Amino acid sequence: MTETTRPPRFVLVTGTDTEVGKTITTAALTVWHRAAGHRVAVVKPTQTGIQTDEPGDVDVIRRLADIRQAYELVRLPEPLAPESAGLRSGTELPPVAELAERTVAAASTADADMVLVEGAGGVAVRLDRGGGTLLDIGRVLQAHGDVEVIVVVRAGLGTLNHTVLTVDGVRAAGLDVGGLVIGSWPIEPDLAAATNREDLPRITQVPLLAAIPAGAGDLTPEEFRRQAPTWYEMRG
Repeated sequence: MTETTRPPRFVLVTGTDTEVGKTITTAALTVWHRAAGHRVAVVKPTQTGIQTDEPGDVDVIRRLADIRQAYELVRLPEPLAPESAGLRSGTELPPVAELAERTVAAASTADADMVLVEGAGGVAVRLDRGGGTLLDIGRVLQAHGDVEVIVVVRAGLGTLNHTVLTVDGVRAAGLDVGGLVIGSWPIEPDLAAATNREDLPRITQVPLLAAIPAGAGDLTPEEFRRQAPTWYEMRG
C-alpha cells in the first residue's frame, strides 16, 4: 500500500452470542459493499469447531458472496471458545496484536479498501492466552484505518438485554458501533420479535441495518446475491 493510498476501513462483525448469524451477515455485507463499489476482503481471525479438511466460515462466505479474497488465520478443531480450544489442544495461539497485523497484511494483499473481520462468538470471547478479544484487534486496527463494529443480534425474547450489554462493551472499548443486524428474521415473527425490531434501535441508539430472513444461508449463491440488497433496512 503506497503513501497516497487511502487506508482501508475495517468492519468488525460480532454477535450477542454464538450462532446468531455472523457468517451469513458477513456474506451479505460483502455483497452490499461490493455493490457500492468497494474492494472487499474478509478475514476470520479464529475458526473453531472445524477439522483440517472441512470447509469453514470463510468458505461459506466465498460461495455465497462470490469472493476469493477471504482469509482464515487460525483453525482449531474443538467447538469451544478459541482460548479453551487452544488450551485443550496445546496450540500456542498468536496474540491478538499479531492477528491484527495479519489482517492488515491480508487487506494489502487483496488491495482492499473495505475489510470485514468476522469474530468468534461475542465481544468478550478470548482469542489468545492473554485474554485478547475481537475488540482488542479493533483497537490495534485503529492505527491502520477507520474501524467500526456491526453487532449481529437475535430477533426474539432476551435480545434487548444481550444487545445493550454488547453495544455498551464495544463503546467502552473506544470503538464505534456502526449498526445492528438481526441475523435470522423468522418467517412468522411473534410479538416479541416484532416489538424488538422497533425497540432495538430505540434502546441502543444504533441503527438497525438489516433483518436477514431465516434460511438465507440455504439459498443458492445466485439467489443470495440477488436478494441480499433487499434485506437492508436503511439505505444511503
